[in-house]
Amino acid sequence: MLLHQLPLNAALTALRSTPAGLSGADARARHVEFGPNRIERLAGISLPARFAAQFTHLFAALLWVAAVLAFVADLQLPGQGMATLAAAIVGVIVVNGAFSFWQEYRAEETMAALQRLLPNQVRAQRDGVVAVIPAEDVVPGDVILLSAGDNVPADCRLLETFGVRVNNATVTGEARAISRDAAVCTEDDLLRSRNVLLAGTTVTTGEAKALVFATGMQTVFGGIAHLTQSTTDAPSPLQKEIAALSRLIAVLAVAIGSAVFLVGAFIGLPARVSVVFSIGIIVANVPEGLLPTMTLAMAMAARRMARRHTLVRHLPSVETLGSATVICTDKTGTLTQNRMDVRTIYVPGRSVTAADAASPGFVTTHGRLFECAVHCHDLKRTSDGPTADWIGDPMELALVRLAETVGHPDVLERVDEIPFEPERKRLVTVHRGNGETVLFAKGAPEELLPRARWIERDGQQEPLTADWRAALAEAETEMADRGLRVLALTHRVLPPAYVLANAEADLVLTALVGFEDPPRPEVASAIRRCREAGVKIVMVTGDHPHTALAVAREIGLVQGSAPCLLTGDDLARMTDTEIQLALDAPEIVCARVTADQKLRVVTAFQRKREVVAVTGDGVNDAPALRAADVGIAMGISGTDVAREASDVVLLDDNFASIVNGIEEGRAIFDNIRKFLTYILTSNIPELVPYLAFAFTGVPLALTIIQILAVDLGTDMVPALGLGAEPPGPAVMQRPPRRRADRLLTAGLLVRAYLFLGSCQAIASMAAFFFVLSGAGWRWAQSLSVDSVTYRQATTACLTAIVLMQVINVHLCRSRRRSIFSLPLFRNRLIAAGIFAEMAIILLIDYTPAGQALFGTAPIGWRAWLIVLPFAVGMLILDEARKGFLRYTAPSAAGSRRSFDQQADSRW
Repeated sequence: MLLHQLPLNAALTALRSTPAGLSGADARARHVEFGPNRIERLAGISLPARFAAQFTHLFAALLWVAAVLAFVADLQLPGQGMATLAAAIVGVIVVNGAFSFWQEYRAEETMAALQRLLPNQVRAQRDGVVAVIPAEDVVPGDVILLSAGDNVPADCRLLETFGVRVNNATVTGEARAISRDAAVCTEDDLLRSRNVLLAGTTVTTGEAKALVFATGMQTVFGGIAHLTQSTTDAPSPLQKEIAALSRLIAVLAVAIGSAVFLVGAFIGLPARVSVVFSIGIIVANVPEGLLPTMTLAMAMAARRMARRHTLVRHLPSVETLGSATVICTDKTGTLTQNRMDVRTIYVPGRSVTAADAASPGFVTTHGRLFECAVHCHDLKRTSDGPTADWIGDPMELALVRLAETVGHPDVLERVDEIPFEPERKRLVTVHRGNGETVLFAKGAPEELLPRARWIERDGQQEPLTADWRAALAEAETEMADRGLRVLALTHRVLPPAYVLANAEADLVLTALVGFEDPPRPEVASAIRRCREAGVKIVMVTGDHPHTALAVAREIGLVQGSAPCLLTGDDLARMTDTEIQLALDAPEIVCARVTADQKLRVVTAFQRKREVVAVTGDGVNDAPALRAADVGIAMGISGTDVAREASDVVLLDDNFASIVNGIEEGRAIFDNIRKFLTYILTSNIPELVPYLAFAFTGVPLALTIIQILAVDLGTDMVPALGLGAEPPGPAVMQRPPRRRADRLLTAGLLVRAYLFLGSCQAIASMAAFFFVLSGAGWRWAQSLSVDSVTYRQATTACLTAIVLMQVINVHLCRSRRRSIFSLPLFRNRLIAAGIFAEMAIILLIDYTPAGQALFGTAPIGWRAWLIVLPFAVGMLILDEARKGFLRYTAPSAAGSRRSFDQQADSRW
């Protein structure tokens, strides 16, 4: 037999304890044997390993290879700036890795401030006396004392109870307070055992003495944490995309470099020269600025989300949230406020809302209702004074709040009571004041209606007839069908000499009150936005199916007449295949589910190739949070286990923040493509000078160190500006991107390399030859690399690339919209980037330090103007391309895939 199924004496004997608790010596010995009572932190990667990971992922490895190749090239052909390039690439790797690590470390430090899990101190009986001990010192066999408002520190068997009710929401997800007592229970499941309190739950009312039988990771709480630890983290969709991008760039760079080497060998170039220039081409095709730009773009998005109370723990999760196709959301504390409010009051003859009940006329004629609400409860004050608050049962709190809204005075003295017991399902209190003695009784309608003889109608008592009983039963059923929890409120004026045991008769029914855990006010609009964005929302809760469906209908999550309702029992009977097929339904509510069943739902969606976001606040949500593509935990109401298992934490517990995050995430993917186009474009004008030098014999129009000036100098800030582009106006009116959608597409490569890149290459080579011809150079004429003419020509080529990129950054702001339809200075970072770009090129061209470092020389104004017609031509051609696409492509509205997604296959 299980411990909770044993009689009390047998349970104490099994744990070698006594009703007076353990001795201090026994407790110390058990602490050594069983360890501290704490939930071990989720298994994670150590700080040094996480720091090292920032420098060893695929793209970083590609940059390391580029740096090594540059060092090798410098040994073969000194004086070409290869060593400087190699050092700069290493600097990029180090700065980017350190920045990424710092972002994650800051998020973890914020998380540490949120950790509130088990109570810090517990009252336990040691050596026959009550002692206050640290929660970590609790051991199996301890006898602990609990009262309303206490968090339960360990799994324990109740020994004595006085009106105990407990909130198990953190473990089961069910919001309502559940009665608990010390009677022997035959239930096998600890979650449903009436004589067991579980670690991490909260006592809402009453007092208890309990025998601890499991601590730390041996508790139900710890078991769920262990399930969370055993769930592995998979790479995010963006991380997979970056890895695929790194492989593609590596293949392209090596293929082009190898081709140049073979052709150089074929035309008779010295092997050493062919190797050096092949390495130069490989390095030129590796966008060194891409990785820091991508990291900074995600970091800026994370900071924007932080200003909206959303903490991003892992940077790639920003984009993953934008890719979400399904959100599996908890109900209690996520969609609802995790408290009880009075929703409906039925007084004989009519139903009113809580707001209508506060009207002066209603208060005057139904004064006994408010007297019962304000007096008949077991709540306790947290402290004295005007700022004191109540703690206890959520429904009693709701009634007191209702009475306080109408200013009902608390003037009656409590003189007697019959406490709430699970078998009785009612609380009775007796009060004296104003010259009378009044009994108030509150509880389940099925317990109080048989004891009632009268009803109060508009302040007057009438006999409780069969017709009235039928009307009351109908009202109760109607409230229950709406997912409300129903209490009956009654009263009776007692004679001065009364017998309490006989007082629960001839009661006057005052009202039936319906309670609900109210939805968060912002949830309904957030769900509408998700629906418009093509994101499917599924409620997965441990609460009752009736309640779950009612809330789902109220917030607009369920609109049809026949949603798919899956209970925990249904899921337990179904195979994985059956679950996967059932999830095809358009509207789904899963109720009464356990932690492992929620995990099965999440993995079933992932097998359907969905990108799954999971929200939750309880320990029971943690395994699903960990397994999801992006886990979203509540920062205020969430448990420590849930927060540590998540990728994103809502610091204000606001569900609408998830929708804001989706919007930011979608913008991130679009923005990465924008600055990817921008950065890759300059690869062509950097590559063409080497091809021209190798195959035609013209002087090298651009040096390696000047390529570095573009990749890590002038291009960086404008690229960051593209990464900070705000979400477009229709970003939430299009479906999520598909898993098959790639970051780097054929259309993007065609636009960057063959179209925009070719325009820039023509402009830069034209500027190069313009300066050479102006100085009298003729074809096949030798030219010293130290001559002023050569340095001016390369300066003109470099300047042309920068000027063309100034136009290109505006062209890349949208693949479809005209540059003239975009607010020119809406993005201040782009404006700052252009200013920085021009300042850098002026410093390179006209300062002694810039000329010495980059091998440049001052150029005249004509060399600048020669670029103008090429820039205007590129602008006109791209505007024509966009106009053609707008004319021929269908609108994003009403299409399964957005225009931009369709346009990826074009250029």
